[in-house]
Amino acid sequence: MRALPIAVVAVLLLVAPVAGVTAPGAVSPSPDAVSPSPDAVSPSPDPVPSADSIASTDSHPSAGQESAGSPTPSSESPSTTAGQTTPQIDAANLTLRTLSTPPGAETRVSTYSRGPDLGSSLGFATADTDAAVETAAVVDRIERADRGVERQQQILAEINRVERAEVALNSRQTDAFRAHAAGEITDRQLVDELVRVAATAREYDERLDAIDELAEATDDFSSPGRLDELQVALQVYEGPVRDHALALARGQTGSNAIYVESSRGAVVLATIVDGEYVREVFRTDRWDRGGGDISNDVAIEATEAAYPETAALREPDAFGAGAVHRITIPHEFGTLRTFVSGGTEQVFVEHQRIDLSSFPDSDPVSEAGDGFNVTVERTYPGGPVTVTVLDEETGEPVPDVTVTKSVGDGDSQAIGATNDAGVVRTLSPAETYRITVVDEPRVVVVGDIEPLPVPRPVFSV
Repeated sequence: MRALPIAVVAVLLLVAPVAGVTAPGAVSPSPDAVSPSPDAVSPSPDPVPSADSIASTDSHPSAGQESAGSPTPSSESPSTTAGQTTPQIDAANLTLRTLSTPPGAETRVSTYSRGPDLGSSLGFATADTDAAVETAAVVDRIERADRGVERQQQILAEINRVERAEVALNSRQTDAFRAHAAGEITDRQLVDELVRVAATAREYDERLDAIDELAEATDDFSSPGRLDELQVALQVYEGPVRDHALALARGQTGSNAIYVESSRGAVVLATIVDGEYVREVFRTDRWDRGGGDISNDVAIEATEAAYPETAALREPDAFGAGAVHRITIPHEFGTLRTFVSGGTEQVFVEHQRIDLSSFPDSDPVSEAGDGFNVTVERTYPGGPVTVTVLDEETGEPVPDVTVTKSVGDGDSQAIGATNDAGVVRTLSPAETYRITVVDEPRVVVVGDIEPLPVPRPVFSV
C-alpha cells in the first residue's frame, strides 16, 4: 500500500482509578471429579516476559460510558519531555478498557479448545491457492491490455471488482456472527469462517498492491484515491486471534483455548499466547458503511476519548484514508489497535495485546487449606484468569499440581498443571465458576467466583 499521512497528537487525557470490588467468599473444600478438558488453556512458560521486553507486533471529554461501574478519569494528566509523553500512572489503579458485545444484547458465550486440524488446514490452503491464482489472472489481464486507455479501464474495472467483493465479504462475516449467536453453527465453524474471511481480505489487499504498481507504471495514470480507502477497509477483517487460530489449525503451535462471544452483529475472540492476553472485537453497529470521510485527527480523538488511560501511556499513530482509519497505541503493557468509522466517529474494531505479567484488570480471591494457599486473579468475561498455588507454610510455589475449573453447575474440567512458579492460566467464563486444586488426597476449592464487569470504553453521546 502506498504511504499515507500519519498524524500524531499529544495526549492530554486523564487516568482513571479502577473501582474496587469485594472478593466473594470461598466455599468449604470438597473433592471435585476431574474430567478431560475440551477448553484448557496451555499454561504460559515462566518467567513471563516483562512489559518492557515485549516488542509490539502492530508497529507495521465524553458525556458518558457504555456501562455503569467503569472507572472515571482523574484530574491528573501526563507530563511531556522532548515531545514524548511521560506517563504519570499509578499501576495499581490502571485499567485497560476493552470493547465487547453491545450492553443488553442477547449473546452466546463459550470457550473451546483448538489444536491441529487437517481438514480446516487443507481448506485454508486451498482457498489461499485459489485466491492467489485469481490475483495472478488479474495481473495478466492488465498486462495484456494496451498501455493506453484500455489498460486504464482494465485497472479501474479490477478495482471495482474488489470493491464488490469487499461488500460480499462484509455480508459473509455478518452472517457468521448472526448464525453463531443463534446457535446455528459451532464455535469452531465460526472461527474457521472468520479465518477464511481474514485470508480473503489479505489476498484482496495484496491484489490491490499489485494493481497499484501496474497503475504507477502506466503512462499518464495513477491509482484513484479509493484504492487506498479500500485497502484500509480490508484490514478490518483481520485479527490477532484469527491469526492464532490459523497457526493452531496448521499445527504451528500447541493446542489452546479460544473464548468466543457473539451477538447478532458483534463478536469477541480472546486467547492467551506466549505470555500475552490477545483479544479482538468487531462491532457492526458502530460501523457506518455509508458514512463520510473522517480525518486522522478525528479518528485519534475518538480513540483517545474511548480509551483515555491507554492513550495516556503513549501517543497514538494514525493511518487511513476515507471513511476508515486505523489507530495504533504501542505502550509499555502491550498494544491497542482500533479502527474508527466515519459517520459514527466511533471505534468499531479493537485488537489488544496485553502482557500477562502487567494485566491490570483483575481482583484476587484466595483460599487456604490442606497445605496450599491458592489465589485466583478473577477478571472480566473472556479475560485471563491466573491461578497461583503456594505452599501454605513456606510460601514457595507448588509446581505440577492439577487445577480444574467448573462453570455454573457444570462438571470440573482440567485446565492444566501449575508450572515452576506455581501458576496456571485459563480464560474467564461469563458466569459464576469454581477453581479446584487437586493433589490427592489434598484438595482446595475457591468457589462462587464472580467475573468482574467489562471495563468498557468511554463514549460520547
